[in-house]
This record gives sequence, C-alpha cells and structure tokens, in this order.
Amino acid sequence: MEVGATVATAAPLSDGFGRIARDLRLSVTDVCNLRCRYCLPDEQMAWLPREQRLAEDETVRLVTLLARLGVRTVRVTGGEPLVRPRLAPLVARIAAIEGIEELSLTTNGVLLAKHAEALAQAGISRVNVSLDSVDPQRFNELTRRDLLPRVLEGIAAAQAQPGIEQVKLNAVAMRGITEHEALDLVAFARAQDLQLRFIEVMPLDAGHRWRQQDVLSAEELRAIIATRWAVEPLEREPASTATVFRFADGGGEVGFIASVTEPFCADCDRIRLTADGQLRTCLFAHDETDLRGPLRSGADDRELERIVRGAVAGKQWGHEIHRPGFRPPDRPMSAIGG
Repeated sequence: MEVGATVATAAPLSDGFGRIARDLRLSVTDVCNLRCRYCLPDEQMAWLPREQRLAEDETVRLVTLLARLGVRTVRVTGGEPLVRPRLAPLVARIAAIEGIEELSLTTNGVLLAKHAEALAQAGISRVNVSLDSVDPQRFNELTRRDLLPRVLEGIAAAQAQPGIEQVKLNAVAMRGITEHEALDLVAFARAQDLQLRFIEVMPLDAGHRWRQQDVLSAEELRAIIATRWAVEPLEREPASTATVFRFADGGGEVGFIASVTEPFCADCDRIRLTADGQLRTCLFAHDETDLRGPLRSGADDRELERIVRGAVAGKQWGHEIHRPGFRPPDRPMSAIGG
C-alpha cells in the first residue's frame, strides 16, 4: 500500500524568500544514449549502480509525499528517461497520485517513436525533445551519434498521439555553433507547428569545460531570428523558465531560456529529485538532501516531510553564475536531471 495516498491539508512548501515549490523535475535515470559535447564525454561513463537508483515503489512514495506538500506538476527527466525499463508503468502510477495535475517528459527523442503511444496512455501530456541541429552531419558532430532520423521519427510519433497536447523542441545555444543552426531550426519548427526554445548553454557539463564566452545569449539569438522573421514578445507566465515571442506573421512561437544572461530565479517554483534519491532545490546547488537513505531506513512520512521542508526552506536565492568565485555543481546535468 502506498503511503500518503490522499492529499493532506498542509502549509505550502516554501523557501526563505517566499517562493512556493509546485514543480518537480524527476530524474528517473542518469544514463544517456547520446554523448552531446556540452554535456558528456565520449568515453565510457561511470553510471550509478542499479542499487543506488530509486526503485519504482520508492519513487512513487516520494512523489506522493511531495504532492501532499503542494507539488502539482512533474516533469520526467534523465539522463535519457526512455532508457529506464518500465517507464510507462511508473508514469501511470505517478499520474494516479492525487494532486498531480500535469505530467510532462524531456527526452532526446531517440527512443520516442517506440514509447510515445504507451507514454501518452500512461498520462504524459507534454513532451520536450532536445534537438540542436536538423543537419545530419552537424547533429552527428554535436551528439557523437548518427541518430537524427530516429529523433525526427520520435517527434512525429509524439505529435500523432491524441493524449499529448503539446510537443516542444529544445536547442542548446552555443557560440560558434548555434549561430549557423538557428534559422534552420526555426524554419523546421514553424513547418512542423512546434514551439522551439533556445536554452543558453550552462555550466553543467561533466568535464567542467564551460566558459562564459561560449554562451550565445538569448538577445543575440533574437537578433539572428529577426533577420528573417519579425517577432513580438508575449507576457511571461509566472515561474516560467522561458520568455516566449510570437511570430508576427502568425507562424507560431519561439522561446528563450536565458538562465545565464537573463536569470529567472526570483519566482522559481522548481525542486529536483535525482535518480538516486537526492533532493535538490536549485539546478546549481552544491548541497543536496538525501531522501533515499531515510526512506530505506524506515522513516515515516512525517520524518520525510520534516527533511523536505528543511531543505526547501534553505533554498538559495539564485545561481550566482556571474559572481566572482562561482563554482559549478559537482554533478553534471545528466546526473541531476533537466
């Protein structure tokens, strides 16, 4: 029997700056089947041992607890979440948790065609697919894998599912690369009726080689896009990671996640649960709170709630990338969860 199956009346899950945690980024694995240059090295990665990853029942119990504390939306991430066995049954169990209002997925799309129908039936209603180039050669160079056709097939499969309300594309913006890819990516997204979102490259690579000068800013990208299409800003939704612009000719929207140059920490409502059961209150945090240990040691929900509330209460104000002495987190993005 799952612990905490009903929503309790509880105080909001708030931090010291009055922000309320409502959105959970749930990493279900640290393993990835691509080797994107801004994220992972080409050589063999040391993935988490299986016994260190949360089991399905453990994941469901923690998400149930977080739902009781006010989490309303869950985004399933990795690594690459689709490499995890039995993902659709896990998604279905999370979708059944009282209080969860929306379930979404971030994926690189390689396995999406195979799993799109099952995921839609399980409860996934929104999908974000990472796509940094629509040129096969450049895609191969960036990901170190010749798999663009499978990603495009996955995007089409997700769009075809009645239960999936929206499919978005995510492109990491990197100086020296994205300037040459941006217009083709936008043209592809417009032709496929997809919203494309450019994400400024962040210091979350496994090799810690990120440099400030590698960031192609949202402002620069908007200028590149404006050479072909006029865009108009839309009002930013509260706690949204993206600033969205509408094409003046009615050809859809394009978004910009400017974590580095235009941070949105002031109204952040996100928390993260890693595949090995660590609660992170900021993508760039150096501290994380162990939930797996107490869970496996027999902690009841009251004790787990105390730990979660303490962690969220101590959430830092922002990532401080621009401050002297900034140090990126020890974990890469693949181990934290997007």
